[in-house]
Amino acid sequence: MVPILISSAIAMAIILERFWSLRRKAVIPPELGQQVTTWARTRKLDPKHIEALRETSPLGELLASALDVRNRPREIIKERVEDTGRHVVHQLERFLNTLGTIAIISPLLGLLGTVFGMINMFFAVMVSGVGDPLKMAGGIGEALVCTASGLCVAIPAYFFHRYFRGKVNELVVDMEKQVIALTDELHLASDSTSATARAAG
Repeated sequence: MVPILISSAIAMAIILERFWSLRRKAVIPPELGQQVTTWARTRKLDPKHIEALRETSPLGELLASALDVRNRPREIIKERVEDTGRHVVHQLERFLNTLGTIAIISPLLGLLGTVFGMINMFFAVMVSGVGDPLKMAGGIGEALVCTASGLCVAIPAYFFHRYFRGKVNELVVDMEKQVIALTDELHLASDSTSATARAAG
């Protein structure tokens, strides 16, 4: 029961932490993408703006990575965003592997506790005989509590593991849309600058 209780406490801590960290407004602040696109359109991009943007949120980190190489070809911008995106996704999925592991091992720990309890009970029967059937039934019930406890930890852990995985995927898709919009704006700005330069020449 002790490992099951420890697993339960860890799972609860992870669930609460992920609920807090994966809030939409914390990952994708409202109107941030539109604001940065406006910056790109009006050329209000200096290192201080970009560094402050990087610290705001996961979306800000992605947008800042695109702005770092805004004067490079579109392929370079895409590669930089993908590299940063892998780091951002890793941060969003933080602790989810641990939660998934708890969902898998909790029933096994419960089953192991039940098996040990049954073994001890049968050894007691071998030593002192069957004795009181009610006491034996109580011993079996106590042993099965481990299995029930393991399942009570595993089911919510598995549910929230799947829930947070889905939430991360949803957030990533939304961030991709905003990064693509910024990349398009940077590409248009680059084309416009090139055309102006050619016309001036």
